[in-house]
Amino acid sequence: MAQKINAPVGAPFNLMDFIDYSGGSVVSKTLLDKKIGSITLFSFGQGAGLSEHTSPYDAVVHVLDGEADIIIDKKTNKVKAGEMIVMPCNVPHALHAAERFKMLLIMIREKNG
Repeated sequence: MAQKINAPVGAPFNLMDFIDYSGGSVVSKTLLDKKIGSITLFSFGQGAGLSEHTSPYDAVVHVLDGEADIIIDKKTNKVKAGEMIVMPCNVPHALHAAERFKMLLIMIREKNG
């Protein structure tokens, strides 16, 4: 089965230039989607966000631009450009853009065996 790759392969590219802002909306681009996990690039316009939810996978957020309010288990974390945060699996989390921001989301699935 072919695995999904939407990023340039074999050549460098700039994540900041690979996704644009779109008003107060959330824009996402899946760069890689494999059995072991996925890498998705997001931009959040001011006021946009993702409501509280859980994921069966651990997730790493790397903020590339701006600042995000990332709420994990009801605790708000201000995460700025250049910083990362781990969102553990099965723990409620949400994201809110007090100002616009871009992030890279890396989802890691459980190892088999």
